[in-house]
Amino acid sequence: MKVGFIGLGRMGKGMARRILDSGHEFAVYDVVPQATAEFGAAGARVASSVADLCKGTEIVVTMLVEDATVIDVVQRAGGMRDSLSAGAIHLAMGTYGVATIRTLAEAHAKAGQVLVAAPVLGRPDLAASGQLGIVVAGPPDAVRKCAPILQVMGRRTFEAGIKPESATAIKLANNLVLGAAIVAQAEAFSLVRKYGVEPQVMYDVMTDGLFAGAPAYKGYGKTMVDQTFDNVGSPIQVGLKDANLILAAADIARVPLPSLDVYRERLLGAIAHGDGDRDQAVLAREQARSCGLE
Repeated sequence: MKVGFIGLGRMGKGMARRILDSGHEFAVYDVVPQATAEFGAAGARVASSVADLCKGTEIVVTMLVEDATVIDVVQRAGGMRDSLSAGAIHLAMGTYGVATIRTLAEAHAKAGQVLVAAPVLGRPDLAASGQLGIVVAGPPDAVRKCAPILQVMGRRTFEAGIKPESATAIKLANNLVLGAAIVAQAEAFSLVRKYGVEPQVMYDVMTDGLFAGAPAYKGYGKTMVDQTFDNVGSPIQVGLKDANLILAAADIARVPLPSLDVYRERLLGAIAHGDGDRDQAVLAREQARSCGLE
């Protein structure tokens, strides 16, 4: 298939490489020209613009961080809506808000195109190794056409239904659970530290007990214990962006989420203390500050 990819950042780079290595006719575009260099050297076509990338392309993947960015890429003059052929698929794989997905779906439908939402579960290392979880939703024929692309990027695809926003709802709910888990671990470590217990002991109990095999506890917990917050998988700023999307989705559906309030307040505190670009595991430091440990 002819596949295009927009957004070669921390996550997109590994995902795009998986598609390129699978043998599809592949084109890439990024606003940062240096990001496309290795793909051009490896045989991908480096597009000069969004319109150039979309020309004759069957599926265009976007992996862009901000909602405003993906809306602009689709709706601006010469963007995806203007440039994709009728029947072409926009495979939106970033984490976006419900309102944004609805806006994109409407824009593409008016142009005779199709939106499939497929937000991913995992960090950059899993993207590079093709071990992401992927939640996909959209018209069944379009989802089936995207399947070979999804298979090379992920270890498992979870089908959420025919409305793209269904995948968004699951991804945001999953991020809510992750945020609550991060906060809970941070609180647990601060409690045992107050009693003079090394955090490593608590980590061993969690990861070899009730939460054995849980990647969120093993990964974020280890980073908290080792305090390697500058080895960034998912930064605090992105966590806050996602928390705001969860809050907006909850507002639309009128769902109270008290655990989200705690998570979001901790994220804001971390940013206020200069930790916005560090890994979300740095919420352990934020929790430690609140109880006088730091």
